Amino acid sequence: MKRIFGAKKDKEPPPSINDASDRINKRGENVDEKIKKLDAELARYKEQIKKTRPGPAQEAVKARAMRVLKQKRMYEGQRDMLYNQTFNLDQVAFAAEGLKDAQQTMSALKSANKELKGMMKTVKIQDIDSLQDEMMDLMDVSSEIQETLGRSYNVPDDIDEEELMGELDALEADMDTEADGVPTYLQPDKEPDVEAELDLPAPPSGHAAVPLRPTPQAEDELGLPAVPRASLRG
Repeated sequence: MKRIFGAKKDKEPPPSINDASDRINKRGENVDEKIKKLDAELARYKEQIKKTRPGPAQEAVKARAMRVLKQKRMYEGQRDMLYNQTFNLDQVAFAAEGLKDAQQTMSALKSANKELKGMMKTVKIQDIDSLQDEMMDLMDVSSEIQETLGRSYNVPDDIDEEELMGELDALEADMDTEADGVPTYLQPDKEPDVEAELDLPAPPSGHAAVPLRPTPQAEDELGLPAVPRASLRG
């Protein structure tokens, strides 16, 4: 049967936008190369026209230049057409990419919505409120426990604060402070004034006080103090 009717040929997949854009860009590059060659040829003819005198030779060069210029205009028109096609394909590709992004975004949103619905079934506002209330109760109990543990045992409950303030004022009144604010009992001890305590009379004016010198004692042959004779006779 295949030999009689032949087998169906597999259809080639249609070209993608990127493939078509690449093919058109290559054609545009070829056209650009041809235009560059024509520009170089026109520049050469321009120099020849300047160097030749008016006449048949110059007219022949101008005719060649006109032919090259027409070819250049034709290639420029083809290049503009190819550039327009590339631009249109780029716009279509951009729109297609935008649609793909929108599809992916929608799929992601649907998946997230499904997950959120499943999570919301397990989390209820009433449970959260009750949990918050339990946490507040536990915090209050913890504060009471801390206050109970920090209670002082030796401080009586019947202390009058006004009486304590009176004792504090009396203590401040008894503290004799100097100019520098240091109590007298904290200041260093001063040496006693012996002359003020003995209250000795002042020496007479005009006479200098002569210091008293001790009378030398007699010594015996050994250097010891000599004993008076009167004491030996007795």
